[in-house]
Amino acid sequence: MEQLFTASPQGDSSQKIIPAFKIIEKELKQIISLINKELAPCPYKSDIDELLKYITAQSGKMLRPALVLLAGKCCGKITDEHLQVAAIFEIIHNATLVHDDVVDNSQMRRGKQSVNHIYGNESAVLLGDFLLSKVFKMCAELRPEIAKEIAWAAMITCQGELNQNLRKHNWKISQAEYIEVISDKTAAIFKSCCRLGAFLSGADEQTIQNLTDFGLNIGIAFQIVDDLLDVCGDKNRTGKNIGNDFETAKPTLPLIHFLGFAENKEKSELLTLLQSETSVSSLSVDIKQKLIDSGSLDYSKQYAEKLINEAINNLAPLPQNPAKTSLIETAKFILHQVN
Repeated sequence: MEQLFTASPQGDSSQKIIPAFKIIEKELKQIISLINKELAPCPYKSDIDELLKYITAQSGKMLRPALVLLAGKCCGKITDEHLQVAAIFEIIHNATLVHDDVVDNSQMRRGKQSVNHIYGNESAVLLGDFLLSKVFKMCAELRPEIAKEIAWAAMITCQGELNQNLRKHNWKISQAEYIEVISDKTAAIFKSCCRLGAFLSGADEQTIQNLTDFGLNIGIAFQIVDDLLDVCGDKNRTGKNIGNDFETAKPTLPLIHFLGFAENKEKSELLTLLQSETSVSSLSVDIKQKLIDSGSLDYSKQYAEKLINEAINNLAPLPQNPAKTSLIETAKFILHQVN
């Protein structure tokens, strides 16, 4: 996905912000500073410092922190708790990315070499664990009900990642099973970001639920769009290799739709490509063309668009304000990455 922030060469917080996040620009920079403080080099000389500097020098989309802030701003004022929770979710996200790159043997992340490619799988796994240990420390400073929600989101995310990994090479997975997996591995944190953002601003139960539903829908749509970009994206924009899902044999919505509706001959040809001893990524052009010709890419785009529209409808009962407008713009931004 296109980064919402572009980090400066020095890795500081002087970054260009997208229009949808303009109203929370100051708070997002505070969150980046908070993360950098939590991941600051150890007081004694340590080889870990180099790894931490590599992580903090690469600010990502900051989408999850933005959801905490915008959901909060929809319902009231932004507090120090919002900033702490937003920073925690971003660190969790970075930890999962480090682990994902090990699992997928990815060599690029955010336009640069991945941690595992530079430092090796062992160091990358342990770095991800170290980031999560920082999260435990930060959660200990929060109210129990807030820490419990964050723990739930982290657990469900790991559950989804594990389920996805166990379903590799399973080309019989249904669309419903796929949606269940990505609802866990991607949308759980989106849900909790929006839920806690509203909760911390003192919103009523119905408003909290509306924003939670918004988070769920854009979270599922986000993963579908990410899967589409793996087929038809530009690695100069996404910052990672294209065709990785083919290479790692992950069933995604375009593939699931194709295999569910294609004629037996077409289905057999695609499975042959996916199971070829030739690097699947080198065959991605052929696979992409099949997904285009069959309408499976269009179907997946339309499914993501339906979810984005549902998400926007979730916000309909909320009073009109700039934060609500920014949430709607953020939802549309997610969809427009493949348009």
